[in-house]
Amino acid sequence: MGSIGTHAVNVSLFSRLPYDPLRDFAPVALVIQAEGLLVLHPSVPVKTVKELIALARARPGQLAYASAGNGTASHLAGELFKSMAKVDIVHIPYKGNVPAITDLIGGQTSMLFATMPTVLPQVKAGKLRALAVASAQRSPAAPNVPTIAEAALPGFEITNWIGVFAPAGTPADIVARLNAEIMRIMRLPEVQSRLANEGAKFAPNTPHEFAAFQKSEIAKWGKVIRESGARVD
Repeated sequence: MGSIGTHAVNVSLFSRLPYDPLRDFAPVALVIQAEGLLVLHPSVPVKTVKELIALARARPGQLAYASAGNGTASHLAGELFKSMAKVDIVHIPYKGNVPAITDLIGGQTSMLFATMPTVLPQVKAGKLRALAVASAQRSPAAPNVPTIAEAALPGFEITNWIGVFAPAGTPADIVARLNAEIMRIMRLPEVQSRLANEGAKFAPNTPHEFAAFQKSEIAKWGKVIRESGARVD
């Protein structure tokens, strides 16, 4: 199993890796994409993404966004937002999602990009405000929340993803068989129901489509990392 971190982000984030995410693996299947949510502390006086961008531009360097740590998806989502919105907001890295969410609820930071399951309970309890979905389409878990792309920044998209990889050089017929079995399992009603409840999604894909997606993700996040100067070593 590989993720957006191990097989797309880390190759640009770390100066040296003990593996090559393209050369050393044969993509088999993309299995899960976890939808993201931009949430705010209720004290932030905005109701839309456009209002958030306007506020950030009016107060450069005064708004802070939390993340689960340097180089995590929540960090890079914030950097992508900064770049596309052309705003100056301060990154506050934490050691994981729990302390980041805790401090956001406490008002120590202004905003956070997180996956649906980690913050929806706080949104439903009124402790956080859901401003926008970070993925390309609206989420069934929060159907009334617009996407960032439709609300203000066309083309904005980030989803945490997990896929299955085999060792490089695995025969194509074995890769194809694995893909077919994984697609069958992921289509099972009980699997689809569990994914929907967790704010995640699955779309059927071939090994070739997954390989193309991985390459596009490496290019996308490489650009974000270069522009932000993010490093972890």
